[in-house]
Amino acid sequence: MKQSVLFPKTRKEAPKDAESINHKLLVKAGFIDQLMAGSWTLLPLGFRVVAKINQIIREEINAIGGQEMLMPLLHPKEIWNETGRWDKADEVMYKLTDSRKKEFALSFTHEEIVMDLLRKNITSYQDLPVAIYHFSTKFRNELRAKSGILRGREFMMKDLYSAHTSEEDLMDYYEKVKSAYSKIFTRLGFNFKIVKASGGVFTDKFTHEFQVLSDAGEDTIYWKEGDKEAVNEEIMEGDKNDYKSAKSIEVGNIFPLGTWYAERMRFYYMDNMGKKKPVWFGSYGIGSTRVMGTLVEVFHDDNGIIWPKEVSPFDIHLVGLNGPHSAEAPRGKKVYEMLTKAGVEVLWDDRDIPAGEKFADADLIGVPVRLVVSDKTGDKIEWKERTSSESKLLSFDEVIKLLDR
Repeated sequence: MKQSVLFPKTRKEAPKDAESINHKLLVKAGFIDQLMAGSWTLLPLGFRVVAKINQIIREEINAIGGQEMLMPLLHPKEIWNETGRWDKADEVMYKLTDSRKKEFALSFTHEEIVMDLLRKNITSYQDLPVAIYHFSTKFRNELRAKSGILRGREFMMKDLYSAHTSEEDLMDYYEKVKSAYSKIFTRLGFNFKIVKASGGVFTDKFTHEFQVLSDAGEDTIYWKEGDKEAVNEEIMEGDKNDYKSAKSIEVGNIFPLGTWYAERMRFYYMDNMGKKKPVWFGSYGIGSTRVMGTLVEVFHDDNGIIWPKEVSPFDIHLVGLNGPHSAEAPRGKKVYEMLTKAGVEVLWDDRDIPAGEKFADADLIGVPVRLVVSDKTGDKIEWKERTSSESKLLSFDEVIKLLDR
């Protein structure tokens, strides 16, 4: 990708109303744009990052038997009435009425929709277990849409649902999802805790959240030295002085929903004795766009974003220090073409602007490795990592070897 045609350009200043780090940096660097409070456009750079986050999630969910699909976002009132959540979740749901006076809701989650889908297609214990998921937009009537992309009214989420013949089988899969989530957030480079919490409008039982330690977080979690799991402050019991604590950002959650949904939506299967039994159900979510915001809150410095290489929009930010009409321009183009041919994702700064502006943009955008081609580098390429102040001159083959580490 040539930076001269990349849409949009970086900004000199962050938005005046931006308070959170992710709001300031993601807008300034050209990753997202705000349409209104809680509603964001994923611009080309931001879309690339979220696509890579989703791919990491997809790989780990597929590894535990998840099957990807895509469900509708507009839901009829009748299906939400089956569980009573049309009224119970009234504060969080966006509701609308069409010209025929038919009532609908915009999806804030998909439990009822999945249960309807499964009951149309599953009749026997031989059809179970099943795990299905999708990446889609969620709509939630957030009273305090703030903190940039961390708390939105419209956002992208991966939601996985599983159906089982027994509580034992449900909880066995629940633990598999817990392990898969741990792998996902480890791959993303997060320092996180698995946290016991309440279920809110999803379940009356305790659930588990995945919380990333960050001063930008709205939650406070507590844990004892050596404990595998922490506790959210909302269900905290005992003397807080006996615990370690930290602010944190929730990036995922898992819910063991039991038979509550199946009983209300009359979703039964025939067991091996010919008896009708309710299906055991689980729900598991990760907010992809929230993950992107959290990454920026955790990985940044005074100059801009520092993307982990697993989710960086590009592998390399190639900077040519001579204008497009100079003698060095053809070499910058050649290095760009060679890198691209080698399968490297490259953002090539081919613009005819001062070197300082190019370096400032490179730091702001946050690609892990910056390469420089100029008259000073000769037949070599200058290599500098985003987290280092040191640079070194390398041959093209040496660059490729380092990228393959």
